[in-house]
Amino acid sequence: MLSEQDQLAVVRGLRDGHRDAWARLYDGYSVDIWRYVARLMGPQAADVADVVQTTMIEAARSARQFDAERGTLWSWLAGIAHHQAALSWRQAGRSARLKQLAETGAGELRRWLDDSELSDKSCEQLELADLVRGVLSELSGEYAALLTAKYLDDRSLEEMAQQFGGSVDAIKSKLARARREFRLKFAEPSDLQMKRSLPQRG
Repeated sequence: MLSEQDQLAVVRGLRDGHRDAWARLYDGYSVDIWRYVARLMGPQAADVADVVQTTMIEAARSARQFDAERGTLWSWLAGIAHHQAALSWRQAGRSARLKQLAETGAGELRRWLDDSELSDKSCEQLELADLVRGVLSELSGEYAALLTAKYLDDRSLEEMAQQFGGSVDAIKSKLARARREFRLKFAEPSDLQMKRSLPQRG
């Protein structure tokens, strides 16, 4: 994780087209981005690699859009990664699999959510990992990253405040909203599938 000063230096370097800035961005964040994308995409290494590569390239191209007042470099990168992962989900045509999982595992996942406990291991054991990932892909990038950090990576509120920016209280409030949004998205699996099956407008 780069310091705030180093983050700004990297962004300035990317804007000016300096190669060393790209190297610092990759060295500073590629491992964490890989881990985050793997949470969203699953264990298929090729899919994860494609999304990570696209994320880093898109970050370099859009460096001028980064605004330090709106969040950290990590939260900006995570947003790009989430967008690319969501695109990959839509292109992969996984709606049939998600529908099956929603029908067979909805009750168990709701119990996890009620207890505020959600582990990747439990999801895999009950074959609900794809459903969780599918719902995360429907959330905003910020909410998906917060839920992943808290419940799948077991980050403390203090660590998350440092990673995403803001106070612990602000992170707690955002997490509460993210959990509510997750429940709403999960509660309507048929609507989720319908949205996935509709053609996207250009």
